[in-house]
Amino acid sequence: MVPALDPAPAFRESGANPGPDLTQTLPRLHWSTLGDDTGGLEHRWAHAWEVTVDRSQAPAMPPSETELWVISAEAAEPPPSLVRGAAEVGALPILLLRKPAAAALAVAQLAAWSRLGSVRWDLLGEDAPSGGLRPLAAAVPPLSASQTLQLGLVGLSPAMQDVVAKARAAAATKATVLLIGESGTGKEIVARAIHKMSAQSSNPFVAVHCGAIPENLIESELFGYTKGAFTDARKDTQGKFQEADGGTLFLDEVSTMAMSAQVRLLRALQEREVQPLGGGGPVKVDVRVVAATNEDLWAKVKEGKFREDLLYRLDVVPIHLPPLRARREEVPFLAQHFLNRKAREHGLYPKALHPSVDPQLMAHPWPGNVRQLENAIERAIVLSGRRPVLTREDFLFLGAKPGQPLEAAAADALPLPELPIEALDGLSMSMDLPPEGLDLNQVVSDVEKKLMLQSLAITRGNKKRAAELLGLKRTTFLRR
Repeated sequence: MVPALDPAPAFRESGANPGPDLTQTLPRLHWSTLGDDTGGLEHRWAHAWEVTVDRSQAPAMPPSETELWVISAEAAEPPPSLVRGAAEVGALPILLLRKPAAAALAVAQLAAWSRLGSVRWDLLGEDAPSGGLRPLAAAVPPLSASQTLQLGLVGLSPAMQDVVAKARAAAATKATVLLIGESGTGKEIVARAIHKMSAQSSNPFVAVHCGAIPENLIESELFGYTKGAFTDARKDTQGKFQEADGGTLFLDEVSTMAMSAQVRLLRALQEREVQPLGGGGPVKVDVRVVAATNEDLWAKVKEGKFREDLLYRLDVVPIHLPPLRARREEVPFLAQHFLNRKAREHGLYPKALHPSVDPQLMAHPWPGNVRQLENAIERAIVLSGRRPVLTREDFLFLGAKPGQPLEAAAADALPLPELPIEALDGLSMSMDLPPEGLDLNQVVSDVEKKLMLQSLAITRGNKKRAAELLGLKRTTFLRR
């Protein structure tokens, strides 16, 4: 308990004006009551904590620099908003409080509340709660949609929201992560995102594709070797574990690793040290390991091709990556992201996707997942020449069977649909002069407006590219 340095109570309602900072030496406690009565205990605790109280039934995020998050746990299970909130703050210590007269929770209820993360239990009383250990990892600020996309992730679907939440929670610690998903779902992108969001982001990120390294070299590649360990060992050489010291080591396709290397990997995870080939003393390493697989590791264990004890060591924070066909609503956003990136890589001016392309891309099954979508966008950009807008015809190869010419695929393709944009309704208009005459300036103005709206729709709001489609300067386009 921290002694009081000032008799003024260190308590305020969540969101209230804090006023003068009279309690700057006190740690901060944030109490989410979930609508329950506090009984005035926040005032009794003010000598030991700077207390803020959130009395709403749907709790908000704790304030920054919070040392302990107190939650009234009278309900049978935490509300979904609280589960999502706990993922946002990572390893922040959480104290769950129960009233002394409350009935004991069942095992299933305890398990439900324990999903919040680093939690402990206590009874509500006059004694101020004791502090919890603050994690070493830096606080992770909330990600905007554009920041998430810059990491290569899109969190529109519930499945990907779960991936992002778990990745952020793992990034706040040094826990081992196991990424599970089909080939091309972006496992390395998620691994890099975890590293970038962690407190170790300035330290190395080292990626190793276990399947690409010969079985007789995987151990020396991972753990290093000393001079004379084998024929070509002319000097002491660090392994990938030592290269990644202080940062993150990504082991892709870990299921392909030889059994002998699995034994050494298990020891490295248990002891946090590696033993180079050829002798010498063990070397301590501070590395977070992120492993990835597109196979069922439990099936590999049953086949005797993967160690069960190693699986337990890797499966600390499992994250399942959904295939692209299970999150079709994200396809247009990923397509636009790849469209901009690939244009920059090839030194081309950014192109636009015609709105009719979205349903075509969303309907494709994408057996190769995100990697196949990225390659399809790149192919369309390269083969579209100088045209500024990609249309359905640029993606006819998606419907072609292996060896089938594009002409046959074009015959099977659906006709180009009308643009589903209300602003473009009535774009075609009769040019016959009515007997009563017309206002030419008004007609020209209407046509100009509809064409400008169409150009903005095609370029998804990019005014510079919309102006170029109409042969106008950007300043002229903006003025009109």
